[in-house]
Amino acid sequence: MKFGINTFLWSAHFGPSDFGLLPAIKANGFDGIEASLIRPGQFAAREIRKALQENALQCTICSILPPELSLLAEDGVIRERTIAHLADCIQQTAEAGASIIAGPLYCPVGFLPGRRRTAEEWKRAVDGYQQLGPVLESHSVDLCIEPLNRFETFFLNTTADAVRLCQEVRHPRIGILWDTFHANIEEKNLSAALRLGAEYIKHVHTCENDRGTPGTGHVDWAGVFEAFGEIGYDGWLTIESFGFASGDLAAAASIWRDLAADPDEIAWAGVSFLKSQYEAGHKLSAGIKS
Repeated sequence: MKFGINTFLWSAHFGPSDFGLLPAIKANGFDGIEASLIRPGQFAAREIRKALQENALQCTICSILPPELSLLAEDGVIRERTIAHLADCIQQTAEAGASIIAGPLYCPVGFLPGRRRTAEEWKRAVDGYQQLGPVLESHSVDLCIEPLNRFETFFLNTTADAVRLCQEVRHPRIGILWDTFHANIEEKNLSAALRLGAEYIKHVHTCENDRGTPGTGHVDWAGVFEAFGEIGYDGWLTIESFGFASGDLAAAASIWRDLAADPDEIAWAGVSFLKSQYEAGHKLSAGIKS
């Protein structure tokens, strides 16, 4: 298992001015960071890669679509621009030394048309992801699609729907980003949802039910880690929280209060808790096998 921290905790747009965070991130037990990539032309890929290498850290990439782009759009020109944009993001992901780009990369976060998705919108998303398959292969990058809760998107809310989407896209580089915060809202049972998504889950975001420090709320962490062991998940567990770095970012995530005394508390206490849960799960599995 690898333990990561999303840099949204400190900065809305991670770049050279934030590289001073990296030694502390390494010293507190993280294996890497998750950097945001929204506009490829403004992303310092080479500088980030070099700074990570200097600090013996790895990287994953998170992304959302800008307001003017969508794979679901009725306008074919917008869909073409969205595919070109995502292809650029994939290239920049590889340039930064990462092999995962993850997020709700189907339409802008917060786009809520006041109705259910249509069959045509679903087909447009499937077609768009299929077009991106060769780009993903050529850069050795996985694209992990994130279901969000009902208050942030109308298109993809559950693990079951994300599995169906992956099954229809049918590309080994397309998988699921599974997030404990969103799943805590939308799933009946977290461990059952993980088992359902086992074949396609390629990346995991970990935070509490309030988006705060893992272990301080009511997420069923014991069940989550038991399910990780059952499905053999050994990828990234990345803490994703918001609220300190940017008023716009906090507003987009609907966070109107501090979730801890400072961002460091969420990161350092969070990774300590996740590692303790992982180690406890391993001991339990070893006891069962013996």
